[in-house]
Amino acid sequence: MIRKLGRNDLCWCGSGKKYKQCHEEFDHRIELIRKQGHSVPDHSMIKTPEQIEKIRESAKVNIEVLDTVADKICIGMSTEDIDRIVYEVTTRHGAIPAPLNYEGFPKSVCTSINDAVCHGIPSEEEILQDGDIINVDASTILNGYFSDSSRMFLIGNVSEENKKLVEVVRESVYLGLEQVKPWGFLGDMGQAVNDHVKAHGYSVVREIGGHGVGIEFHEEPWVGYTTKRGTDMLLVPGMMFTIEPMVNMGRPEIFVDEENDWTVYTEDGSMSAQWEIQVLVTEDGHEIISY
Repeated sequence: MIRKLGRNDLCWCGSGKKYKQCHEEFDHRIELIRKQGHSVPDHSMIKTPEQIEKIRESAKVNIEVLDTVADKICIGMSTEDIDRIVYEVTTRHGAIPAPLNYEGFPKSVCTSINDAVCHGIPSEEEILQDGDIINVDASTILNGYFSDSSRMFLIGNVSEENKKLVEVVRESVYLGLEQVKPWGFLGDMGQAVNDHVKAHGYSVVREIGGHGVGIEFHEEPWVGYTTKRGTDMLLVPGMMFTIEPMVNMGRPEIFVDEENDWTVYTEDGSMSAQWEIQVLVTEDGHEIISY
């Protein structure tokens, strides 16, 4: 529920302007849409210009981390080698790898190979083989602000079938991105992603989705990809979240590794792929913050 302010009170956004000169009309429009039965964001989900600028600085490090991995990743490398690269590049900039010690996660990055859907833990024993596909998911904290993105990498001679999976997932992310615009709905994005994935015979993981990000590692809203157009949360300028569908070549069912209680795998052993971008809703559309 939007907190009520007097018209001459200072605006909640920190601009220093009176509410009537700043966000009063904005809040009124949100309230009208809420009364129509839609889920709407509260003020905590709306980033200020100052916060956005600091998150962009974090994202510069996040992007450099994945660019460096892209330059160095190869057959014969261990996923522990990837972890070392991520830690070195991140800390060189005075930043912190967000996954490290997060709820007990032991490493600086998630490395998920082939049928691993997400949250793979780097290891000296896990060696990249010719034909592997791998998701490297990097999250960065700089001066208290968070950025988050992931990329897929093709290792050596990857089969055409697996190449197609990776490309279709990437396409789905950007088709979803096209639907991110102010006064639309998260469901618009979710349906665009799911329609593209299903058209190619793949399935979207239902239990794990994207999330708000920037001030915290994981914020509201939760972002799913099996939603319908015109449903789910209203999108307004200043909202920031990830688009990161996890797509299985086979069925959508998953399970968590009982030994490490982190790594998620496809139930049927089929390949899985994921791309992740961090997105800001702007006054006239969207901005990619990290990729």
